Amino acid sequence: MLTVTLSTLRTRWMTLVGTFVALALGVALIATMGLGLASTLDAPEQEPERFAGAPVVVRGTDELRVPTPIGDRTQPLAQPRGVAPEVAKALAAKAPTVADRSFPVRVAGPGGDDDLVGHPWSIAAFGEYRLTAGHEPRKPTEVVLSGDASLVGKAVSVRTPAGLSTRTVAGVVAPARFEEPIFFADAEAAKLSPRIDNLVVQAAPEMVRTVVGAGSDVQVLTGSNRRKADPEPNRDRDALIAMNALLGTAGGVTTFVSVFVVASTFAFAVAQRRREIGLMRTAGATPRQVRSMMFMEAVVVGVLASVAGCVLGSYSAPWLASLLVDEQLAPPWFTIGAYTWPYHVAFWTGLLVALGGVTVATVRAGRIRPVEALREASVDTKAMTPGRWVFGAGLLATGLSMLVWRLLADPGDALHRKTYTTQPMLLITAVALLAPILVRPLTRLLAWLPAQLPGATGMLVRENAAAGVRRTAAIAAPVLVTVALAGSLLGATATINEAKANEIREQTRADLIVQADDAAGGFDAQTVAQVRQVPGATVTASAATPVYHLEEGTALIRSDAQAVDPRELVAARKLPVQAGDIADLDDSSIVVNKEWVQHTVGEQVDVWLGDGTKKSLRIAAVIAAGTGNNGVYVTPRNAPGFTPDRLEVTWAAGSDVNAGTAAVRAALQPTGADVQTRAAWIQSEYPSNSRQTRVGYLVVLGIALIYTGIALGNTMMMATSDRVRDLAVLRLAGATKRQILILVAVEAMTVVVVGAVLGTIVTAFNILGIWGSLAALSVWSSVVLPWQTLAATVGACAVVAVVASVLPAAGALRTRPVELSGARE
Repeated sequence: MLTVTLSTLRTRWMTLVGTFVALALGVALIATMGLGLASTLDAPEQEPERFAGAPVVVRGTDELRVPTPIGDRTQPLAQPRGVAPEVAKALAAKAPTVADRSFPVRVAGPGGDDDLVGHPWSIAAFGEYRLTAGHEPRKPTEVVLSGDASLVGKAVSVRTPAGLSTRTVAGVVAPARFEEPIFFADAEAAKLSPRIDNLVVQAAPEMVRTVVGAGSDVQVLTGSNRRKADPEPNRDRDALIAMNALLGTAGGVTTFVSVFVVASTFAFAVAQRRREIGLMRTAGATPRQVRSMMFMEAVVVGVLASVAGCVLGSYSAPWLASLLVDEQLAPPWFTIGAYTWPYHVAFWTGLLVALGGVTVATVRAGRIRPVEALREASVDTKAMTPGRWVFGAGLLATGLSMLVWRLLADPGDALHRKTYTTQPMLLITAVALLAPILVRPLTRLLAWLPAQLPGATGMLVRENAAAGVRRTAAIAAPVLVTVALAGSLLGATATINEAKANEIREQTRADLIVQADDAAGGFDAQTVAQVRQVPGATVTASAATPVYHLEEGTALIRSDAQAVDPRELVAARKLPVQAGDIADLDDSSIVVNKEWVQHTVGEQVDVWLGDGTKKSLRIAAVIAAGTGNNGVYVTPRNAPGFTPDRLEVTWAAGSDVNAGTAAVRAALQPTGADVQTRAAWIQSEYPSNSRQTRVGYLVVLGIALIYTGIALGNTMMMATSDRVRDLAVLRLAGATKRQILILVAVEAMTVVVVGAVLGTIVTAFNILGIWGSLAALSVWSSVVLPWQTLAATVGACAVVAVVASVLPAAGALRTRPVELSGARE
């Protein structure tokens, strides 16, 4: 059988090249994603930056620790505690200390408007800041900026927590990668921000710990732990966590696509050889010998293609890493590490898929009697096997059952990215397995009108596609997965975004909305008071603050909350209240959403505020969970340390809106905040994917879709090269080369449309599941399908299919019809 196998590899090279290409590209995708995923698991330790030169840093606790029956549970505090004055005084009595303070500063001057971070000058030395021009701030009115030396001596307008003032640039320092600072004289910084955020102690760590005492509410940071006092101390780790999620999703999708396409391609390649198998059975080959030959072929092709795919993956993985760095999805230092396990996973997956793809077909082929095989070569009479029925129907029932289960039990889960990314895979596989029973009626329906037109082209398209069910299903498979994935993923995000936008429209009553910049740190009391004094204006000032609570006594959960006066809240927003009354909110109560385990009005819940303070609050009202934007509401007293970061202005009846709007803009002009009308704010807040998210979808979808496009062209060439006899018969019957090429092109487009229709059906089921989950969450939204993307995808598939079918057909037509009709299989 080895001689027969080698002979077959030589004579059927076109079919085997097709399977080789599909498998090699699939293995390359798996290896690429595996290498990228492995490289996100080990992040280099982030070194201290702002306190790189400090021996010891004392810092207030920045972690909430709550004991539970199964151990302590922790969460990062949104408002880290400062160093207590008594601790700072005790340390200062033992060793030299330098107090660090950080506060938001907005600067308007020669360099433009910038949001900076204020610090005392004495702390600059520990971050290796060095003056490049001028001198340190010696007077309360002097500051030091990072930038060009030409700024020295310039007057700049500075807004600090104390208000607006004019300062003189006394000196400049070189820019830093980790922050944009502005330095004040030490006494002035202490006046602007009395709280001590960090304390540098020039002493031995043991002495500092002795003074501080065990169990105190401060941290003593040394060595690499000093980075905890830096801005974004975990930015590299957080970036890698996001990268891990992205590449994990991309790896799952690409693995599914590659396995799906490779298995389909292998099964089709075996199905093409039924006449050859029949001849071998007629010559005396046993079913066992037939299966052994085909398995040996699969092993040879599988090993060679898997090796080639691993080599290709080793080159494509660095390109992927470079793309992620360029698009700011990965830290600048991110590279592909020297890992071997992704190659093992990719290689053995490729080989197992090759063997799995050939198994079912060879078992069936080995059971066919010689005469039946010869008779069955032209028309597919039994395309569905019992196994295909079982697995197809089972996966379809499972996929639909999961849609219904989420709708009834946990509709919020359907809105998670992992859910609507993986859900389509079940239905895609189910429809692909059941495709043979769908292809024939669908093809006849699509080709009914062309078949009525003069000429034989329409009739031949209909009969050829309906007769070659396996061929049609195999070619439609890449189109099915392409359209279904693109439609399901993009349609799900678009539908969810539309629902979120509807929530914003329905809940916003204010006429003007002002959102503070993240770097600005919110609006000071003087600014809020000025806006409140505008005639006819009802102002709702709210501050974003977290609230922590224990679920079922073991899980410490952080919930986003808004701190707002309940009397003002009713005027600015219309919340989806399901129980209780928003007006009952006071300093001893809380408004929760229905996602909370405890959501009964009047029930007491233990929560921890943004600074870690524990309180027991009564539930005053319960609002719908919605799409996840409906958070928690508390009063400003329960948001210590947080300043208003959003102002909503509602005009009283009969007010001069134009004059009032101008007054609001004038009051907020020094802050640099953008005053928007309700319509403009809703438009700006319309949930849309960020650039990073769009690039993420490019990684998830783009690579997979390019692969399926190549697989489609590959399968089309295999199918066309196998129809040499058919083309010869048409030529002998009198068809011209031009007519045959038109027929081949129309058949290719018909099969693409069949795959597109099946993919659209899968998309419709997935999107309807999302829409039903939104309705169960009391959010009404229209179904949004990315028609332009789907049309472009189908158009690209049609172009690939036509080119990949017409080119080999044109090459085959160069040979005389008599020679073609007698060509060997």
